[in-house]
Amino acid sequence: MTGRIVTIAQQKGGTGKTTLAANLGVEMARRGLSVALVDSDPQGSLGRWFLTRRERLGPEGAGLSFRTASAWGVSYETEGLAREHDLVLVDTPPKIDADLKPALRAAHLVIVPVAVSHVDLWATEAVVDLAQRVDRPVLVVLNRATARARLTADVEAAVAGLGVPRAETALGQRVAWAETMGQGLGVTEGRAPAARAEIVALADEIAARLGL
Repeated sequence: MTGRIVTIAQQKGGTGKTTLAANLGVEMARRGLSVALVDSDPQGSLGRWFLTRRERLGPEGAGLSFRTASAWGVSYETEGLAREHDLVLVDTPPKIDADLKPALRAAHLVIVPVAVSHVDLWATEAVVDLAQRVDRPVLVVLNRATARARLTADVEAAVAGLGVPRAETALGQRVAWAETMGQGLGVTEGRAPAARAEIVALADEIAARLGL
């Protein structure tokens, strides 16, 4: 079976796309899947994380494949990687225009992270609309959420109004995300049980949707 392709997209920067791609990649590889990461963001943060990981763990210890691709080269790159891997995760630049369409079209699932703020929510509508135009399923993931906060509840209610599924698992506002990224690791490889539990639960949801 050809591997599944997941594109992580959001119009606004700073929503945690790269962090989500890296952590899902680490967790899915931990489960025995062969995983490839594709960085199509010119900023190159995912590539920097991957190089840090290789330096720390060695080429074999990194446990992931990595490629870069231009916006229009994503389709070609992911098609080849999907023939050799169970899962391909694509990190995209923070913009919504015609350049994003190839990454969305290539996807079996589009994940849209939303940091819990109204500004991030407003930016989400354009991503969802573009994904729906190319007929791709969307999963919204709340990020930097604070339990029992009124703003979190407000954003949850607003996301429901977008008419697309939201992951049951929300990712909390935790220092562990930034700390482990700087070390080339995922939170499942660190010492933060709450963050670890969140990414494991989210990976469970995504694996179920993709049939992995």
